[in-house]
Amino acid sequence: QVQLVESGGGLAQAGGSLRLSCTASERAFSTTYMGWFRQAPGKEREFVSVINWSDGGTSYGESVKGRFTISRDYAANTVYLQMNSLKPEDTAVYYCAGGRYYTRDYHDYSYWGQGTQVTVSS
Repeated sequence: QVQLVESGGGLAQAGGSLRLSCTASERAFSTTYMGWFRQAPGKEREFVSVINWSDGGTSYGESVKGRFTISRDYAANTVYLQMNSLKPEDTAVYYCAGGRYYTRDYHDYSYWGQGTQVTVSS
């Protein structure tokens, strides 16, 4: 059973930056793709970004493209989400997730971290 542990959330001002980390207990075929999702109160969970462990291929949601960068440290089993030019609408609980296939649908991910709160003040 793969376990994902997130860290790095907190409070930032609009225009500021935060970096989230997600460390996996192991790499497995079932977690070939590592994604970041977010969920604001009263809203559905939203795709943020995804990365392929092996080749580093990435994809981003339209609302974060050009501001957020996903990366991975293969040796450390850790995926990062660098968030720049933060906006108040980025406020949400951010989750990392592991899945077998490339998908933007959170239903298709099998493993989830506990979530970390990101709050952006205006």
